[in-house]
Amino acid sequence: MYLCTRIMEKEQKQNNSRTYLYIAAVGLVVILVLIVYFLFIPLSRHEEPHYIYIDADDTQDSVFAKLDTIANKAAMTGFMNIARHSDYSENIRTGRYVVNPGEGAFTIFRRLKNGHQTPLMLTIPETRTMDKLAAVLGQKLMLDSATIAQALTSEETCNHYGYDTCTIPALFVPNTYEVYWNTSLENFLKRMQKEHDRFWQGQREAKAAKIQLTPVEVCTLASIVDEETANNQEKPMIAGMYLNRLKQQMPLQADPTIKFALKQFELKRIWQKLLQTESPYNTYKNEGLPPGPIKIASVQGIDAVLNAVPHDYLYMCAKEDFSGTHNFATTYQEHLKNAAKYTKALNEKGIK
Repeated sequence: MYLCTRIMEKEQKQNNSRTYLYIAAVGLVVILVLIVYFLFIPLSRHEEPHYIYIDADDTQDSVFAKLDTIANKAAMTGFMNIARHSDYSENIRTGRYVVNPGEGAFTIFRRLKNGHQTPLMLTIPETRTMDKLAAVLGQKLMLDSATIAQALTSEETCNHYGYDTCTIPALFVPNTYEVYWNTSLENFLKRMQKEHDRFWQGQREAKAAKIQLTPVEVCTLASIVDEETANNQEKPMIAGMYLNRLKQQMPLQADPTIKFALKQFELKRIWQKLLQTESPYNTYKNEGLPPGPIKIASVQGIDAVLNAVPHDYLYMCAKEDFSGTHNFATTYQEHLKNAAKYTKALNEKGIK
């Protein structure tokens, strides 16, 4: 009897052990399922990529808040748990990070923690002033626009890259570049210098030397050509006319330089009194090129100067049909006739 009881008790213990093991196994599976659910289900609730921008002022909580705007709640819970059980709060990395559809919290967390950014395509525009360039860059990069503007108007900074505050627009070649959102100002300017050197080396540099102009002088003349017309086909003709004037030591008498001197780019008509404006940029009162570009010159404008059409024209005037193109003349008498036609057209349209 005693033996039977012991056997039964032993069997009961074995059954209990099996039950406990079964429960533990089920619990482990449940935990694993929950881990997979929270960490590997898609973090984003959207069907297209979204970008998270983390700047120098962000904290762990603010990163959570930025992610929360696009995340589903369950996956976000998983992300926060990972972050809180790591040293992420002490190692937040700035940058622009993509959150792709289908990516889980664990994948996104590793990307942010390791600083694996997604670069952006930055277009350098043909702005007229460095303040406007700074404003554009401030909207596209982590850099503050005021910091950029201060650097581009600092003689020390400009001199470091081989320019001054008048010639610094020649550093920039308008194009689209792949950069990181959190690039430093120093690295950004170094990159622009590298792209500038790559643009000029070889044929362009040789062509500039052939017409006895430096790359900065080419950019300065090209900026005037750009402001004279948006018609790329006519730009080599205009460039040729201005080169003729430079060779003969005639004032360029370029209306766009008056607008730049006055910072009144909206002017549609340059009256005689405006030609008396006191400014080194006034090419009616000063011979030769102005102190620097009046805008970031376009590639088309630069190439128009380097490949200027050879001719004998010394004068030009906008056509009276307002097509944006010009009548050219070799003599001042011819020019006066063209100017009279254009003035008549302006008066008839009431343009002041």
